[in-house]
Amino acid sequence: MESAAAPSRFPFPFAPYRIQEQFMEALYGALEAGRVGIFESPTGTEEQIRRKKREDRLEKIQHNVQLKYAAKRKRCEEDEAKRLLQLSKEALSQGAGEGALDQLDHNEEELILAEYESDDEKKMVSGLEEDDDLEEEHVTKIYYCSRTHSQLSQFVHEVQKSPFGKNIRLVSLGSRQNLCVNEEVRRLGALQLINDRCMEMQKNKHEKKSNEENEGKKRRMSRAICPFYSFEQMQFLRDEVLVEVKDIEQLVSLGRETKACPYYGSRFAIPAAQLVVLPYQMLLHEPTRNAAGIKLKDQVVIIDEAHNLIDTITCIHSAEVSGSQLCCAHSQLSQYMERYRKHLKAKNLMYIKQILYLLEQFVAMLGGNVNQNPGCQAVSQTGTVLKSINDFLFQSQTDNINLFKVQRYCEKSLISRKVLALRFCGQQCSNAVSHLQFETEDAAADGSLSSPSCSANELLLGFVERYGGTASAVKTSKENQKLAGLQDFLLTLQQGSDKEGTPQSLPVEAEHDQLRTSSPLMQIEGFLSALTNANQDGRVILNRQGTVGQSSLKFLLLNPAVHFAKVVEECRAVIIAGGTMQPVADFREQLLCRAGVDPARIVEFSCGHVIPPENILPIILCSGPSNQQLEFTYQTRDLPQMMDETGRILYNLCNVIPGGVVCFFPSYEYEKQVYGHWEKTGLLSRLAAKKKIFQEPKKANQVEQVLVEYAKCIKCCSQTGGQMTGALLLSVVGGKMSEGINFSDDLGRCVIMVGMPYPNIRSPELQEKMTWLDKTMPRAAGQAPSRVLIENLCMKAVNQSIGRAIRHQKDFASILLLDHSSIEASWMLCDVERTDGICHYED
Repeated sequence: MESAAAPSRFPFPFAPYRIQEQFMEALYGALEAGRVGIFESPTGTEEQIRRKKREDRLEKIQHNVQLKYAAKRKRCEEDEAKRLLQLSKEALSQGAGEGALDQLDHNEEELILAEYESDDEKKMVSGLEEDDDLEEEHVTKIYYCSRTHSQLSQFVHEVQKSPFGKNIRLVSLGSRQNLCVNEEVRRLGALQLINDRCMEMQKNKHEKKSNEENEGKKRRMSRAICPFYSFEQMQFLRDEVLVEVKDIEQLVSLGRETKACPYYGSRFAIPAAQLVVLPYQMLLHEPTRNAAGIKLKDQVVIIDEAHNLIDTITCIHSAEVSGSQLCCAHSQLSQYMERYRKHLKAKNLMYIKQILYLLEQFVAMLGGNVNQNPGCQAVSQTGTVLKSINDFLFQSQTDNINLFKVQRYCEKSLISRKVLALRFCGQQCSNAVSHLQFETEDAAADGSLSSPSCSANELLLGFVERYGGTASAVKTSKENQKLAGLQDFLLTLQQGSDKEGTPQSLPVEAEHDQLRTSSPLMQIEGFLSALTNANQDGRVILNRQGTVGQSSLKFLLLNPAVHFAKVVEECRAVIIAGGTMQPVADFREQLLCRAGVDPARIVEFSCGHVIPPENILPIILCSGPSNQQLEFTYQTRDLPQMMDETGRILYNLCNVIPGGVVCFFPSYEYEKQVYGHWEKTGLLSRLAAKKKIFQEPKKANQVEQVLVEYAKCIKCCSQTGGQMTGALLLSVVGGKMSEGINFSDDLGRCVIMVGMPYPNIRSPELQEKMTWLDKTMPRAAGQAPSRVLIENLCMKAVNQSIGRAIRHQKDFASILLLDHSSIEASWMLCDVERTDGICHYED
């Protein structure tokens, strides 16, 4: 691609500041030179507009490729299940014979695994290899990523208002949870359940034609098919998406109108799109990226709100499984193998046995036995132990198993979906539940379940939980196992229908039920995949609690650079941007350089605020009105005098500051503790006389309501006057109010930080990360990398919280850091003022 000189003027929809033009020039130069840039722009809401403009300007480098819509991707996704089903039937007919096949109900045929051979044992099967000639060509495009759905929607709205809004081909990607328009599926709520149900309904659609061909055979049970999964309608939706820019909400509305799935329709539009907007979790996880059809070769990637990029990559590629999930997966898979042993090829049996052995040994590492109820097995030695990957595999005696082959087998055979399908198969019998309930006793009397509608239930019987109490309960007769399973299934459905009533189960039981609603084997596949990381790049955490079911195994990724390396290798240019990117050294040393990026390729740019100095008043407060030193360490912050002094400070501030005051606490627990103390001492009522008090909710669906009431109260107080001058919002660092929320103008005239939010240094995970950094990273300015990590984690959290105020040039606010140790953090505030007291307490 030929390089082009930066344009003399960028098409801003407003008169730009000089620093914005400098920002654009630096960005344009980085993109043209194929650099990896770290860009910081802490100028409030205008940074979104500026970032949007730089992306839109990049459209000059796009290829004017004629749109062509091939059906390759659709065929890969839609025909996969059908092809595997056909292979299963062929394998059965060749191996087990017609007699054995006739012994299975036709509802079970698709549950048999197809014959499998690893890559080392065969070449690609003729006719099944991908035909690259039919794959649609990807035009040069920009992938714009951000953290949340609301941030992406805000960006798309800015694109719509830009000079490029009518000509650009933009597509917004999201999860099924955001894009699904099937109300039956949306009601499931949890993302994993929605994903599972969507895949099952697709499989049902693929089998529809096969059912029609088998009219002479035993009739299959009717299964739900998604009415929105229509290729013709999704093609129409794709075309509509490419014609006019739409955000997620508009895409969902279009999907309902056209009766087409927005989730898959938007994916079909990726090759021809010039700008793809997506959550950065989707781009940073390679399997998800490949499944969505995202190709990064020679493309431009811009990651916005990237201040927590390192933590995000670490979280995405870490995995945790509980003892209950391990035992449940072992139970389901072992019963699957026993039921269909005669219909499975030797290679399938070998891999299933390997998976069962892995599960058995993993449970043993937690101190349990897979043949016993995990909720009843007490753990003799509780605590947390960290091990390297190799040590964990050696001690669990699984180092002789090739996890790469097991991982690939799970991906290609779809074994977890085969087991999962039985849960949905049983749900199709829900209309016959009452009938089966009345016949259960009769079936127990004669030892049979002869109801014609029991076929699908029998499929489920072997896969429901078999842990009824003691270990001996597991080894019952075949008939008793079936009846116990049936009763468990009926009870589960009954509990589901009564979920609107008063919950009667204990929290542990509720959590156990939640685990059973999705496939535990899918969770374990993620853990097995994590174990394929290099030994030095991660650790395995054994968390042994009271019982095996409460215990867990967790993989902790220590080196996120290994998963970011492919992104920077394939892309033409990568821009990591945010409002508060300090300290930049973390991104440069821990992420980019360790990912193999040449230091000469890295470019850094940071522009200052456009806020006049007189519009911001930063203060570090070391002591309160009664000269009590402010020290919010874990040892002193719970003292009554410390909480009293904090209350006095807030009371005095609320006396003189109009509008809204936002106060950030280190944690939800501490905020709750302080609130309760103020309530007992009567300080809370005095605060409430000056400002209405709001608390940040823990549930995400309640945040918007709290913000609306908070803003309404401030507006009402400013208009009516009176003794009450506004509102006080008690928030939490790292919570839902500390990122992505703009407390501009009267919504945030003062931001208060109660203590410095240092992480818990006693955390085993943090200690392991510190040890790893000390071994792999050089010392910076004489400080150990582990010490720098602690400081940086604290400062990033503070930066994000105090950045909620002052969102435009004419905005103004004061920022108070309540902690004498905050003096160490004064580098992040310009012209910071340090004081040992603030007015005096008024009773």
